[in-house]
Amino acid sequence: MAVENTAETASLQRSTERILTTHVGSLPRPDDIVKLMYETQDGRPRDEHFHEQVRLAVGDVVRRQAELGIDVVDDGEMGKPGFLNYVSTRLEGLSGASDPWSFRDMDETPELAAAQYDTEAIEHVKLPRATDKLRYVGRDDLDRQLADFRAALDAAGRPTGFVTAPSPGCLSHIISNDFYATFEEYALACADAMRPEYEAIVEAGFVLQLDSPDLPTMWPEHGRFSASAYVDTVGYERYIDLQLGVMNHAIQAIDPEAMRLHLCWANYAGPHDHDVPLERVLRPVIERARPAVISFEAANPRHEHEWAVLADLDVPEDKVLMPGVIDSLDNRVEHPELVAQRLERFASVVGREQVIAGTDCGFGTFVGFGVVYPSVVWKKLDSLVRGAEIASERLWPR
Repeated sequence: MAVENTAETASLQRSTERILTTHVGSLPRPDDIVKLMYETQDGRPRDEHFHEQVRLAVGDVVRRQAELGIDVVDDGEMGKPGFLNYVSTRLEGLSGASDPWSFRDMDETPELAAAQYDTEAIEHVKLPRATDKLRYVGRDDLDRQLADFRAALDAAGRPTGFVTAPSPGCLSHIISNDFYATFEEYALACADAMRPEYEAIVEAGFVLQLDSPDLPTMWPEHGRFSASAYVDTVGYERYIDLQLGVMNHAIQAIDPEAMRLHLCWANYAGPHDHDVPLERVLRPVIERARPAVISFEAANPRHEHEWAVLADLDVPEDKVLMPGVIDSLDNRVEHPELVAQRLERFASVVGREQVIAGTDCGFGTFVGFGVVYPSVVWKKLDSLVRGAEIASERLWPR
């Protein structure tokens, strides 16, 4: 059965009267949530005290987004230990610990790597491995998350928002596989296992955001991950073809207008001088990915220049671009005029209705692991809103 979209979710996907504003997902978690999340990662059961603190945090973060004027808000991922590792409690068939991954640019700058990763937070970023058949068992946990978010939206006077989930490729590129015979079989199993979560999010009236950092980071020069042996064998383009195929398989029943896809080169403050060029990733995504909205980094100094390649990509009218116009790894607050200029660049290429203002990535990808200080995050989001207002006044002259 197809999952029906609603007018509310569709209205969050296109800037019909002004540039809409949003972000990528994770927001700074309160210190008490960070402490509780560390404890649950170390084995403490999630009791009613934990759930109550998460409910309060979700209510607060939704209220703050609404007060700033963010159009498409989320729950800040308050109840998740990370954008990816939360699946440990929602998928049966995971146990142990995945093999470590590495980034080539950070290997070349060990002093920078030590400064970023020799922290308490990194000790709690625990990723399992696939040791048995994957099966979704997290519906109760998901329902609690969606209910908390819905209550917070109602309190803030917002009809709906977006909810994040890792793409099948995000799971299979970094969670090691000890059970499935081939990588193709494993990737498809990840798609089938996560499908219930994807569909439930949209059925509940929310926009589904699929996080897919694997599509850029599986570029062989970027680093080494669990899927690297597969890429070494078949090549980078074949990897993208596979993962777009299994992702589309997982979301085949969902209206594209109820989904968006996020791409990034991994949310860490490194040199990024081995990143794949944006065009190599964006072209196949625009051509094949089902989600209507495509989110990608466009504010950081390694990739800001790449807005110009869009002129050669022939972005179809049914696709909307959500470029990052705020850097998620820099404590300097972008001037609203700069935000407006960035948005106007994209509008000049694809049209004003095909642009939504976003951020490069999240501000708390894993619990306790964020470069930008919480007070600065809210300043940045305020600048995002004000910059979009400036751009809108120019793009929709009265």
